[in-house]
Amino acid sequence: MHMTMQGVWRSLLLVVGIIIVIVMLFPLYWALVGSLKTNNQIFAIPATILPTTPTFGSYLTAFRTEGGDLLSSLIISAGTVVLALFIAAPAAFALAHFRFRVTAAVIIALLLAQMIPPVILANSMYVIFNRVGLLNSYLGLIIADSALAIPFAVLILRAYMQSIPWELPEAAFVDGANDIVTFIWIIVPISRSAIITAGLFTFLFAWGDFLFALTMITKPGIEPITLGLFSFIGNFSQQWNDVMATAIIASIPAAILLIVAQKYIASGLIAGSLKE
Repeated sequence: MHMTMQGVWRSLLLVVGIIIVIVMLFPLYWALVGSLKTNNQIFAIPATILPTTPTFGSYLTAFRTEGGDLLSSLIISAGTVVLALFIAAPAAFALAHFRFRVTAAVIIALLLAQMIPPVILANSMYVIFNRVGLLNSYLGLIIADSALAIPFAVLILRAYMQSIPWELPEAAFVDGANDIVTFIWIIVPISRSAIITAGLFTFLFAWGDFLFALTMITKPGIEPITLGLFSFIGNFSQQWNDVMATAIIASIPAAILLIVAQKYIASGLIAGSLKE
């Protein structure tokens, strides 16, 4: 009887999980279907689940009008990953393996930083960046996105690095290696899963950013895809097939990264529970 109830409970959880996934993915599916229809077919009644005569003209329009914004997003996201990990990885190593009186205070500060609404950071950064000339620049957006991603990356990497036996870096110290050499040649390779996980989430933060881009970009030129899509909707509000095609194109890089890096995500987020 117990096994039967357990099987029913698992089946119920499976059904609930499938329903949640369907609800979450339905907007993406509808955007994909809409991107393969003409504008008249999108608003036709009754609506069709699949396009009767698929067309890819909207994708050509999306690439022609938003290709530059897509490239800007790739530059900003890749730069954010490099800058965030360059700062977060050594900071996490120091907080994990060296004893400082302020370690607890730093961890609390990082947690509090995660609770600050991004709109507050955006307004403050706008004032600072306006004074130092970082508005409307790749560097300005990279720094802004990194400010949001670094605390999260430090917390993930520190939790993982705490699980690394101290005997490993200590043996390197005995052999004459300094802290920098130990970090680069021992800690970084061992922490590969956590670093990939932190880098992936950092990329997703930057790729999906809209608030910082809207605040820091005051003139056309280097708009990321999120801001470009927003402008595209305003300029071509009647061509929803083109808008949906642009949205699908914007989601492809993030989807590819998630698929490629999925085997590293679990071990990276579990942090200290599993070791490579």
